[in-house]
Amino acid sequence: MRTKFYVFLFILFGSLAVSWLSAAARLLTPGQPLPSFKLTGTDGVVYTPEDWKQSKVLVVAFLCNHCTASQVYEARLNGMAQRFNSAGVAVIAIQSSNPAAVTERDLAWSDVGDSLEDMKERAEFRKFRFPYLYDGDTGSTAQAFGATVAPYIFIFDAARKLRYEGRIDSDPSDGQSTVHNASDAIEALLADKPVKLSTTTAVGCKLHLGATTNAKSMPESRPIDVTLASAEMLTALRRNPTGKLLLINFYATWCGPCVTEFPDLMATNRMYRDRGLAFTTVSSNVPAEKPEVLAFLRKMNATTTNLLYGSDDTYAMQDAFDPNAGSAVPVTVLLSPRGDVLFHEQGEIDLMEIRRAILANLPDDPDHVGAQAYWAAK
Repeated sequence: MRTKFYVFLFILFGSLAVSWLSAAARLLTPGQPLPSFKLTGTDGVVYTPEDWKQSKVLVVAFLCNHCTASQVYEARLNGMAQRFNSAGVAVIAIQSSNPAAVTERDLAWSDVGDSLEDMKERAEFRKFRFPYLYDGDTGSTAQAFGATVAPYIFIFDAARKLRYEGRIDSDPSDGQSTVHNASDAIEALLADKPVKLSTTTAVGCKLHLGATTNAKSMPESRPIDVTLASAEMLTALRRNPTGKLLLINFYATWCGPCVTEFPDLMATNRMYRDRGLAFTTVSSNVPAEKPEVLAFLRKMNATTTNLLYGSDDTYAMQDAFDPNAGSAVPVTVLLSPRGDVLFHEQGEIDLMEIRRAILANLPDDPDHVGAQAYWAAK
């Protein structure tokens, strides 16, 4: 009897587990109703489907800040919102990836992460013409729709029945032969015609749904040191001997703004170094302060190339690098592999500006086509 009881429990809980997994992975199919949700937008407004009850068509797109595939479609969603707005079409976007599950390495193709504050930054930067809603804490809205990647789009008719789900179009590069599936579906609904192709396969970045483990990068075990730099070394540094994109930050441990921005610069290094970014810090402290500088670098986990002026004549040392760079710290310079100045800032940096300058000058790879053009666009 005991064996039969255990077999019964195994079958019962096995069936429940299968049902739960199926429900978690279930995708909305054409004809099904719009799931309910209550989400906060980047404008601080809490939205529900009732906010668009007068719209003839409702378009719901799932995006992800750090995803290149999602980024390249932001402009197309903007265009869609602008084009169809007067026809009674509402376009909204939802970000469902949990920011706590995103590492600095995941941000190698982005200026920001996936938090609501990061979404505000992106919405302002790209001038979104649609509400951008946050679902990252639980991912429950994405799960209700069955969205697993970004971008992913769902289009509902006036009765809020699903009429199209899948990709926005057939080609991220938007070539001449691109099939604009989402726009075609909207036009059919506005003309009271059936949608010819109601389901396509969405391709993009996997959404980190409901993850609660904080995936922030842990302190590294790489050696941290600082080298006394001669004038000749600084002159050579200006020519960029690395063969990579080179970020250089001049700072001092006694400079308040320098110390404040240093952690963000270190995070920036960790984000992009595997993509061909080299980073050198140059302390304008005097040589006698080397122990203090080294202690600061270790506290900041500065696993960069670290230099310290090798002379008490700090003005001469700065001039050896570049007389036009400025002598008051902080100074931040971004050099091309050929030594061209791509970014220069004397004083506190705009972190987003420097990250976007880096991204605009790092080349694509086969898995991230269109990234450089996205960041180079103004």
